[in-house]
Amino acid sequence: MPIDDEAENAELQEQVKLAETQIVEQSKRIEYYLTDYSVELLAMKMGNGQFVIPSYQRDDTWEDDRKSRFIESLLMGLPIPFLFFWEKSDGRLEVVDGSQRLRTIAQFLNGELEIGELTQLTELTGLRFQDLPESRQLKIKNRSIRGIILNEHADEQARFDIFERINTGSKIANKAEVRRGALAGPFLELVIELAQDDLFVKLAPVPQMGVSLRKREEMVTRFFAYSDLYASGFTDYNDRPAEYLFEYAKGKNEELQDKKRVKAFKKRFNETMKFIDKTFPYGFRKSATATQTYYTRFESIAVGSFLAISKKPELKKAPPDVGCWITGDQFKEYSKSGSSNVKRRMKDRFEFVRDKLTEG
Repeated sequence: MPIDDEAENAELQEQVKLAETQIVEQSKRIEYYLTDYSVELLAMKMGNGQFVIPSYQRDDTWEDDRKSRFIESLLMGLPIPFLFFWEKSDGRLEVVDGSQRLRTIAQFLNGELEIGELTQLTELTGLRFQDLPESRQLKIKNRSIRGIILNEHADEQARFDIFERINTGSKIANKAEVRRGALAGPFLELVIELAQDDLFVKLAPVPQMGVSLRKREEMVTRFFAYSDLYASGFTDYNDRPAEYLFEYAKGKNEELQDKKRVKAFKKRFNETMKFIDKTFPYGFRKSATATQTYYTRFESIAVGSFLAISKKPELKKAPPDVGCWITGDQFKEYSKSGSSNVKRRMKDRFEFVRDKLTEG
């Protein structure tokens, strides 16, 4: 075998060996077992608190029509997606995925849900569970749904990964909600507090749905995480922001046990928002009439402004004129969403705003 082929084969074997090690290590994080629950048992466990719905799983958000269609699928015997749980140390099961289905089952069996207009079982419209014959009620109660239970050794990141990978539809809990539930602590408390700050709310408008989806909390988290990321030279960042933000929030929960650090974070945020209020006529909006804030535009202005006043503190007293570039094509190019999470593009847009402010 030629020398080049031998070297190439050795490299391949080494890569395969490293890949196998990686698979084994990651697999250790996911330990689970399967169980089948009757519909009756699911409703009972929802009622007596044996199932715990964390805060990152939003409130009851399914519309009545969607609930009715789910019950129709259940009655017709169509396949129901698995439920995912995490086994807590006290023996109760935290719902990782399936909270809306579980709520709907409980509401139906408890007589709280009236069936809406259906496409197949049209004669059920307007009926409740207790209106059905006893034989049908028993058949519904005996129907089983499979649950996958992560044991108590699965860590927070494993739960986060599973929830993110499972949910590909439109009615999912977003990453801010997942972090809020999985990583409760002083950093997340600070994020929630600052997201409701009056000045920030004025600078970063979001529609009511965006408020429900905690978009402002996501922006506050990104402001701290990305300004620290820039200071670190983008170490430990692999172009996957969800993973980075999760680990960042987890680490800051530890750091902010120190109350002095909390004050420092508040000062950083408040000084930056005051500067932006004085400097940018529309805050983080694109225009005076805009009603929402886009993440990349927010990150560009927020982090870039922080870097500018850190480099040149006198800007806080004498803000520069941004009218010559804030609506220009160059800034639009830097702040558009395409490939926005790639390290190079993040660095470029932060520095673009910083340099325009410090040089202008």
